[in-house]
Amino acid sequence: MSSDPWGRVDETGTVYVRTADGEKVVGSWQAGAPEEALAYFERKYDGLVVEIDLLERRVRTTDLSAKDALAAVGHLRQQVDQAHAVGDLEALGRRLDQLTELIETRREERRAARARQAEEARKAKEALVAEAEELAASDQWRAAGERLRALVDTWKGLPRLDRKSDDELWHRFSHARSAFSKRRKAHFASLDAQREEARRRKEKLVAEAEALSGSTDWGPTAARYRELMQDWKAAGRAQREHEDKLWQRFRGAQDVFFAARGEVFAERDAEQRENLARKEELAAEAEKLLPVTDLKAARAAFRAINERWDAIGHVPRDARAGIEGRMHAVERAIQEAEEAEWRRTNPEARARAEGLTGQLQDAVDKLRAQIDKARAAGNTAKAQKLERELEGRQALLDQALKGLREFSG
Repeated sequence: MSSDPWGRVDETGTVYVRTADGEKVVGSWQAGAPEEALAYFERKYDGLVVEIDLLERRVRTTDLSAKDALAAVGHLRQQVDQAHAVGDLEALGRRLDQLTELIETRREERRAARARQAEEARKAKEALVAEAEELAASDQWRAAGERLRALVDTWKGLPRLDRKSDDELWHRFSHARSAFSKRRKAHFASLDAQREEARRRKEKLVAEAEALSGSTDWGPTAARYRELMQDWKAAGRAQREHEDKLWQRFRGAQDVFFAARGEVFAERDAEQRENLARKEELAAEAEKLLPVTDLKAARAAFRAINERWDAIGHVPRDARAGIEGRMHAVERAIQEAEEAEWRRTNPEARARAEGLTGQLQDAVDKLRAQIDKARAAGNTAKAQKLERELEGRQALLDQALKGLREFSG
């Protein structure tokens, strides 16, 4: 008979394993020495250890499903329970128990992870739906359309939810995209109609512009061309294939007219430059009347200069404001001198000024007397209040006196 700490072989060749519940028959061995029998069944035990080691490693390092892992544990447990090996079978059982607990823990963790992923996917899809519904009302057709296409790609990359939730969110998402597409289609259909109307209007403008291109009625025709240009801008854009051709015809008709007018006006420019030189001489002569010392003489001289001014023709447009401004400055100076003379000699205005001045002087004198009386009575607060009022009345009096002095200037 042969034995070791975990098993033995009796004289009949029966092999036993020792367990906490006592010895169990492992098998029989008739082909050799008892030591060979123990060695054989110990190798079977070592094989179970290796299989458990491998399963533990797979559970910890791979994505082996809990179902497959538990099935493998069951298969190994069956082998351990059948006691066809010699070794510490209780230790193997404990390892399998611990491995089962690990698998269950991992299964719960995976369930929690899937729940988190599902919740994150739900929130992500709800955010996509909310943005799509907001974009559905946008008029930024290109940007919103591109963004909606990007949202679809994002949606496809998210995991599916439960069928009901996923279908409901997709329905809202799809409805928002459809609503945007319908609005965009309606917008561009309307835009096409507007462009067709613009084409018809511009063809009429082109026809009138071409009819006017030979006109020599320079002023009214130029004004009409300006009106046609405003009408052109107001008409909006036609279709791209028509817009440029219509504009070339419209602009070409204007160019013909304005080129002809330019030739005529070039001849006038020389005459207008000569007129400018003559008006500059008259402006210098008028400016010598300032400052006005003799109003009657200045008025007569300016009138004579103005008559000669009116007899001269037009000057270049870019110089008109400057030269006329010089004459207007002299005219305003003479008018101001006339107004000052009128104010100085107007008896009614002088009487009003004298009356106002007298009233203000009486009020100032009265306030001063009241101030003196208040101070004599020791009423400082009242005196200070009256002094503040006196300051205001004195300022009005000074202004009135200044105006009165103008009548004696």
